[in-house]
Amino acid sequence: MLTRCCFFFLMGFATPAAAADLREPPPTAPVAQPSPRSFLSEIRVGGSIQDPSGPESVSGNITGEVVFARAFQSPDPGLNLLIPRVHLGGSANLGGRTSFAYAGFTWALEIGKAFLEGTLGGAAHNGDVGRTDLSPHAAALGCPAVFRESATAGFRLTQHWSAMVTLEHLSNAGLCRQNRGLTNVGLRIGYTF
Repeated sequence: MLTRCCFFFLMGFATPAAAADLREPPPTAPVAQPSPRSFLSEIRVGGSIQDPSGPESVSGNITGEVVFARAFQSPDPGLNLLIPRVHLGGSANLGGRTSFAYAGFTWALEIGKAFLEGTLGGAAHNGDVGRTDLSPHAAALGCPAVFRESATAGFRLTQHWSAMVTLEHLSNAGLCRQNRGLTNVGLRIGYTF
């Protein structure tokens, strides 16, 4: 009996302590969670002059492009220069001449608020592929799918908005019989997410 009393007596003292141990710890300051990273980096729209020194020079284009975020980031900014972003875009000719859709990779160099970009990829177009007379109204691109390269110089106007000048060139690199190529010069604005 005495043993039972001692047991319940000790349990009476131990229970509040045990219950205190089971309580949740006092709240602490909330830990900032990183915001979910978007797969979309930037949207760009603008216009360009079609092939200023070529057979399609009297026409212009409306252009649009989506640039995706890098698949991964390096803590080293120098190494990030080597990691491209994927882009998809299109150029619709307003004069019924060559329009095209394109995809490829974008490499960028940030210099304060300014930036330089180079791209490499491919394009599919609705233009002339094989005229031997090189029509005065169409550039003979030789193949329905061609290479596309571009160079861009831009400036960040705000955290989200930028303006840029772009020079792009489409060519089949001599893989098809005709290879007149197409070079466009344009202005675009971009919105960065």
